[in-house]
Amino acid sequence: EDAGSCLATVLYPKKKSPPVVSIKCSDTKDKKEILEEDKRLYQRIRHQTKPITGKNIPDSYGIIEPALEPVWALAVAGSSSIMWEKSTETFRYSLAQVKAVKQWLRKDDFVEFDYTVLLHEIPTQEIISCHMRLTWLPGHPLKVKHFCASQSHGTDEGSGAESGSAAGAPAEKGASF
Repeated sequence: EDAGSCLATVLYPKKKSPPVVSIKCSDTKDKKEILEEDKRLYQRIRHQTKPITGKNIPDSYGIIEPALEPVWALAVAGSSSIMWEKSTETFRYSLAQVKAVKQWLRKDDFVEFDYTVLLHEIPTQEIISCHMRLTWLPGHPLKVKHFCASQSHGTDEGSGAESGSAAGAPAEKGASF
């Protein structure tokens, strides 16, 4: 999605910690329009008659089934937090594929998904597999927990309770990582 014209400054500390990011954008959409798009995406997910599941998104030809576009959009947003956390001056990442996705049914209004995503590590060209649990409700930041099998660096890395906001988020339920 076009976020407008943006300028980002990324500072990588010498110690192992996430980069410090400063972003300034001139929006092409106002906040009301963005919230309306989020609500439409949310309604597509909530109006499913059974939990959404999928594999290999996009497929080997780069095609995403229209019914899976909402889960792809959430995977892109959720995996961006993993990529920011893992990035360094010499390594960066992009989302290559959603290997698997499963929706968890909840009694509250939030939507929740378990993903297995493949991140393309640059410059090594390795593919890193990450498990990601994503919880979302329009008007609230995505809540993302993850665990990545780091092949190139010899250690496994994961998150605690990653979230843009703790306010108003329900207690986590379900599997632990």
